[in-house]
Amino acid sequence: MSPANDPAVIARLLSTPGRWAVVGLSTNTARAAYGVATYLRRSGHTVVPVHPSAPTMHGQSGYARLLDVPGPIDVVDVFVNSWRAGAVVDEAIAMGARAVWLQLGVVDEVAADRARAAGLDVVMDACPSIEGAALGGAGGRAGADGR
Repeated sequence: MSPANDPAVIARLLSTPGRWAVVGLSTNTARAAYGVATYLRRSGHTVVPVHPSAPTMHGQSGYARLLDVPGPIDVVDVFVNSWRAGAVVDEAIAMGARAVWLQLGVVDEVAADRARAAGLDVVMDACPSIEGAALGGAGGRAGADGR
C-alpha cells in the first residue's frame, strides 16, 4: 500500500501558484471538476482544461489529451474513473509534470507508485478545495473567499 498523503506536499501544491492541468474538466457547472477548477483559479493557479471535447474554460484553451498540452505543467489533477487514472498518470510522467493529484474516489496505488518512482509528488483520494479549506484557504495563503 502506498504511503498516506503528505500534508506538507498538499500545503506546498496548494499554496505555490502553479499551472494545473485538470483532466476531465468540462463546461458542466454541476460537475465537481468545474467547482475545483474555479477554486484553483481563485487561489492563484492557472487551470488548463483537458477533456475529449477540448473546451475553452476560464480563458484557457482546452486540450483533448494531456500530452497535447504545450509547456510545463506543475500538477495534473485527475478527474477520471480509477480504472483510467493509470493512463493519465503515465502521461503526466511522460510530459514531465511535477505532481499528480487524484481526486476523491480516484485510487490507483500502482500508478501512484509509478509516479513516485519517477519523482512526482502524489496526492490521492483527496480534493484541493477541501484540503485548502482545512489549511485555511489555499494552503493557508488565501482567505475564506479563495483570494
